[in-house]
Parts: sequence; structure tokens; C-alpha cells
Amino acid sequence: MDSSLTLNNPSQFLEDGMNSVRTILLQCSLVAVVLVMGMSAMAEDGFTPLFNGKDLTGWTGAPGRWTVENGELVGSTKGVKLEHNTFLSTKKSYSDFVLRVKAKLINHNSGIQFRSEQLEDFAVGGYQADLAEKTYSGMLYEEQKRGILPYWKAYTEDERAAVFAAAKPLGEWNDYEITCKGDRVKIVLNGYTTLDFVDPEGAKAGIIALQLHAGPEMEARFKDISIKELGKKKLR
Repeated sequence: MDSSLTLNNPSQFLEDGMNSVRTILLQCSLVAVVLVMGMSAMAEDGFTPLFNGKDLTGWTGAPGRWTVENGELVGSTKGVKLEHNTFLSTKKSYSDFVLRVKAKLINHNSGIQFRSEQLEDFAVGGYQADLAEKTYSGMLYEEQKRGILPYWKAYTEDERAAVFAAAKPLGEWNDYEITCKGDRVKIVLNGYTTLDFVDPEGAKAGIIALQLHAGPEMEARFKDISIKELGKKKLR
């Protein structure tokens, strides 16, 4: 036997080994606690995931336009010239809610539809929280209906600039929070409230959808999509 492998103190060797095992078990326990706490917090907040991070279960869209990569919904028009805007839509409709979405625009124009109507050939009509390459990000648009809504006309140039400035640069994740309660609609983009207004003419229920815009080839990504349906609680 190689003398270099001889244990001078077997008891110390065993004690050191047990300490290492205890350390690993403690670290695993801490990770488990953090995961449980995170799940509990989500349950207490009342948010339900709309995207499982694995596939398109619960959604419907044009074949070949939408995939899942690394827990992200990826929409792409690479190699295809769209005849019109196309959308990935939830199969379920929602009325009063708080919707949270992380969105990353690679280029061109996209958006998050809510309280919207499913139309033919994967088109959608209704409210859209916009996300665009230059301007429009943070605005509320009504796809295939009223277009830019009346509230925007009341904004000063400085207020409009602040809305656009809330968006992250292309290729970075944006945090959208959209709240609907009765006639009232509120949008927060990356912590900045871009609008909070009452719209009696707007739809009071509908699907949620993600947009791929006609025009040049484009890509947009979405993740961490969750919703909390509201009862009779007041919108804050």
C-alpha cells in the first residue's frame, strides 16, 4: 500500500466526512425552503400561471409561428411574410384581473392583448398594451377597433415621452402589469404607470393574446405570464 494514502487519524477523517454531508444536507434544505416559500407566496397572492414554461397548452395560434425555448414563449416570423397581424391567444376569457407578463422585443412591433376578441385566421381585436421598436411602448391601443384611444390626446409631450422612456431597450425584458376592473384600466410598465383611466366603451371581458406584427421579419419573447382574477375588491 502507498504510504501516502495511510490515514493518520481515521476518526478525524470520518468526522470531516460527516461534517461535509451535514453541510450538503443543510444547503439542500435551504433550497427546498426557498422554493416552498416562493410557491406559497404565489398562492397567497392569488396569481395563476397562464404559461407552463414547457408547451403551448391553453393557447392557440398560427402553426409554426410560436415555439417554447428555455421556459420562454417565442414568436417569430422568420421566413414568412404575414398578410396581417397574428396572435397566440388564450383559450379562456377573463374579465376583471391583474395580468403580469415579462416581454422581450427583439425588433419591430408586438404587444399584449387583453379583454380581446378572437377573430378568423388567428387575428384578434381589442385592447393592446403596446411594445414597439421606437415609439408606442406603454401605450394602450385598440386593435382593429378604435386604434389610439382618446386618453392619449390629453397627454402632454413630456407625459408621452415619459411613457416611451419606461420601456427597456430592444433585447431586454420588460415587466408589464395590466389591471382591469369594470370600466377602469391601469397599465404599469417597468414600475411606471403609463395610464390609469376609465373607458366605458371598452370591452369588459375577453381573451389574452400575444402579437406578431405584419411587416419585416421579427421576433418577440414572453415568460412568467400569470393572472389574478379579481372579485369585488377595489382597484388600487
